[in-house]
Amino acid sequence: MIASFSVSNFRSFASEETLSMVASNRLSGSHDDHAVPIPDSKERVLRAAVLYGANGAGKSNLFKALGYLKTVALNPRSRNSGTGREAFRLGDPAVGTSDFDLQFIVADRLYRFGFKVDDERITEEWLFQVVGNRQKPLYERTTDEKGRVAVDAAGLKDAGEKVKALATVGGPGNQSFLATVIATLGMGEFGEELAEVVVWLSKGLTLVGPGEPYRGLEARLDRDPEFREFAGCYLKSASTGVDGLEVHRREIPKDDLPGLVGDMGFRLLDNDDVAYQVLDNLAKGGETISLRTAGDGKESVVGRDSGHFYRISIQAAHEQQAGKAVRLELAEESDGTRRLLNLVPLLHSPRAAGVYFIDEIDRSLHPMLVREFLGSFLGGGGFRQIIVTTHETNLLDQDLLRRDEIWFAEKDQSAATRLYSLLDFKVRNDLDIRKGYLQGRFGAIPFLGGVEHLLPKAGQVE
Repeated sequence: MIASFSVSNFRSFASEETLSMVASNRLSGSHDDHAVPIPDSKERVLRAAVLYGANGAGKSNLFKALGYLKTVALNPRSRNSGTGREAFRLGDPAVGTSDFDLQFIVADRLYRFGFKVDDERITEEWLFQVVGNRQKPLYERTTDEKGRVAVDAAGLKDAGEKVKALATVGGPGNQSFLATVIATLGMGEFGEELAEVVVWLSKGLTLVGPGEPYRGLEARLDRDPEFREFAGCYLKSASTGVDGLEVHRREIPKDDLPGLVGDMGFRLLDNDDVAYQVLDNLAKGGETISLRTAGDGKESVVGRDSGHFYRISIQAAHEQQAGKAVRLELAEESDGTRRLLNLVPLLHSPRAAGVYFIDEIDRSLHPMLVREFLGSFLGGGGFRQIIVTTHETNLLDQDLLRRDEIWFAEKDQSAATRLYSLLDFKVRNDLDIRKGYLQGRFGAIPFLGGVEHLLPKAGQVE
């Protein structure tokens, strides 16, 4: 779970802004099940944050900032390609580095990972374990102006000798030390602490953009009948018109296999045997893979069973009368139905740990469904966390959320994004905060500036 995330000099963020997920002690007794203990601390971390703001206020830039941190942490970069950062360019130009700092909990440990980066190199990088008020350095890295990297990894006591050898080399100046370790060594050589951090960043932190599908959804529906039943029932209960989900498999003739890999850079359109081998290798980590076909560019979910490959097709059943149903491909369903289906996996395993950051959760969804989804997620308990950006004001309800779970993004006079919480305001427990927000009491709403003067008056000829 995320305890805090800070960012500066990135997109619309100029000076440092922080989204803190630490629960306020002033709200004891308010939705206590929304907070879980922070290891080696008397503090607790919240299980939800809902971020509001006008269009262009910077809500999605917080989502992108966390995505950039994840990319830098995990992915190698080619030499002389820079760092890909997007510095603040609005108002007074910011100078210096872009800074990112993330504190998160995994396996009963609180870690702090972050870095400072300019256009060409990562100038500083750090990984600490936070124990109470102390920070135990696991590694610290610097890069000088000539691109020479120095890594002090003395704190990685349980790391293998190869990790320590990499620390003496340092790695490319535009690539994080963590990414260098990932690209060079096997997971078994990382040591326990580095492995925990890498697994959490890659699998425990899920970022879902607007309209973005849940990765592996079709494969999970195929291999997990219990989840398929749950997903179908959830869509039915949400009045989508879907009465159930069905999986259909169609074997792929060997002659068609090259078409599945032709768009992946293999240039195997005339070699069935090699195409089969490529697909077989791709599927080694599991029984299903997702590809885009060379012919039409559409995504295909491909499964493997006893040496044969088959396409997986998910269809939604719509019962017209008892015993009779019309079956539609998922692509034929409404945007709202598909959006909801891609959120259902977050509800199926309430005890599974994980962090989900969803940008524009209300995209294509009815307000009642958004509220029901968030309530279901929080009601499931567990060591899970959800952070969302939204314009849906029906969530502004103290019966649903704590005041420290409600956040706002607003541009200041220099066009830079500021983040602040509802906790910064004196709010009674019985206040209608939705009404107060729409009236502008908390800021973070659009100022229309006399739009009516731009519109033609009745009877006016254009």
